[in-house]
Amino acid sequence: MTPIPTPRRPRWRSLALLALLLAPLLWPLQQLAERYYRDELIEQNRQTLDLYVANLLGTLRRFEVLPPVLGDLPDLRGALLKPDDSAALDKANLLLKRVREQTGADVIYLLDAQGVTRAASNHDQADSFIGRNFTFRPYYQAASEGRLGRFFGLGTTSGKRGYYFAAGVREGERRLGVLVLKVDLDYTERLWGKTPEQLLVTDSNGVVILTSNPDWRFRASRPLTGEELTRIAADQPYPTQQPQPLQLEPKAWLMQSRELAETGWTVSILAPRGQVERPVRTVLAIGGASLLTLLALLGLLLQRRRHYIERIALDARAKRELEIRVLERTRELESLNNRLKDEVLEREQAQQELLRTQDDLVQAGKLTALGTMSASISHELNQPLAAIRSYADNAGVLLDHQRTEEARGNLKQISELTGRMASIIAHLRAFARRDRHAPESVALQPALDDALALLAKRRRALEVELIRDLPEATLWVQAGETRLRQVLGNLLANALDALGEKAPPRRLWLSAASTPEGVNLVLRDNGPGFSAQALEHAREPFFTTKTSTQGLGLGLAICETLMRALGGELLLANHPDGGALVTLSLRHATPGANLEPPEEFS
Repeated sequence: MTPIPTPRRPRWRSLALLALLLAPLLWPLQQLAERYYRDELIEQNRQTLDLYVANLLGTLRRFEVLPPVLGDLPDLRGALLKPDDSAALDKANLLLKRVREQTGADVIYLLDAQGVTRAASNHDQADSFIGRNFTFRPYYQAASEGRLGRFFGLGTTSGKRGYYFAAGVREGERRLGVLVLKVDLDYTERLWGKTPEQLLVTDSNGVVILTSNPDWRFRASRPLTGEELTRIAADQPYPTQQPQPLQLEPKAWLMQSRELAETGWTVSILAPRGQVERPVRTVLAIGGASLLTLLALLGLLLQRRRHYIERIALDARAKRELEIRVLERTRELESLNNRLKDEVLEREQAQQELLRTQDDLVQAGKLTALGTMSASISHELNQPLAAIRSYADNAGVLLDHQRTEEARGNLKQISELTGRMASIIAHLRAFARRDRHAPESVALQPALDDALALLAKRRRALEVELIRDLPEATLWVQAGETRLRQVLGNLLANALDALGEKAPPRRLWLSAASTPEGVNLVLRDNGPGFSAQALEHAREPFFTTKTSTQGLGLGLAICETLMRALGGELLLANHPDGGALVTLSLRHATPGANLEPPEEFS
């Protein structure tokens, strides 16, 4: 009797049941894959955000130092000091235009103390800022208070976005006006390009000011308070006073932000979550495929060896495809890293070029000052030339009377005077070579005696009574011997000029005293004294109360420059009893010992 065969469960039904039991393993796989790709995307976006932040800060810092430096230029201060001088305004306009072309700034303009634009780099354009008042801008108010003004906004004239830097222009304690520089940020925005990631920059109001998506520009990323809306209406930074809200679905984006403390901005990068979901789905597909492959392999092992071998080959092909994808992704990352390195290198080179340009500007400014100082040569050499002529005339008379020893003394004085003239010229040459002279130890009384000797004939001709109150002990000060004589000669000559304007009696007082801070030399006369205008402008080059034949107005300006170089101070005032009062404050020096090798002159 043939046994009845027992029905057998189909193998594929068992495999399907096993697949249902193993399917929950895909959930932890999804979680691991999502965490991995999310962390990888966050790290990649963090590096991208660091690069964009560095690029943005580099652009702003490149221009941040310019307003304080440009505000010290004489041509710009002159335009504010002489607002009615068209030549001074034209010179300021051309200077600002040239600086704008050299630095790449969008526009540079100069405001007076009332906030009215007096000079601008776009003075010759249809949308020139000349005559416009910008006191309502926050940067003007900050610069007027002595701080560096910062402000982002839309130009009320040009309608163009930009970041503004502003610095006050001062003459001593007097506020003359404000220098403003506008930076074009459109180019920085264009550098971001079109990528799946979206970049945006929000200001302190939470309004988007820079973005790679033009539809998001000038939208509010959060609700605005009444105070913020009032400030927006007053400052006018946007094309609208009611920014529309930015509608973003938080679940659709991965956001990373960086705060910029110095500007109050927030830089954010938003990556679509689809960039994480796509590779996760790929991993799930691969995981599911692997699971199905395993089940299929089990089924094929139960059925045929041939099917088993084919399934192994299919698995190998899938592995190769995965490796190719990983290799392609690695190459893309390497390419991106190389581009980042190139951009960082270009930024470093640009910073080095900026430093070199700044050094060249400093040297060019010094050579410009040398050109101005060259006009003072005639003023500085007139006194020794007059003395040489006097000594030469006296020597001729003495030789006629056979008084050779006295004539030889006059010739010796002429030789010393020519040496001093050579030293003055050597100082000018040293100034052009980036002056390296250091102060030396100089005896004050002999230097004063020499200066008085040069002017003795003129003093006697004016019948000026000299009253000296100098200590017997030699006072040693830190100075250049020639430069100190030059300062004393200029000050004494100015005193004699002032005494020549009044009737006798004419008196000149000289006194010196040692203090804990240094040595003070006081020169006083009973002349007319300084006027209020002279006290304010006497140290400025080419300011003079004399006629053009009496002087160029460079004496006190040169004395002021030399005293600063020696670490001293020149003080001008009027004595309570009448007449001018000039005080030289010099540093103490070691008696009889040079602090540096003496100055050598050709």
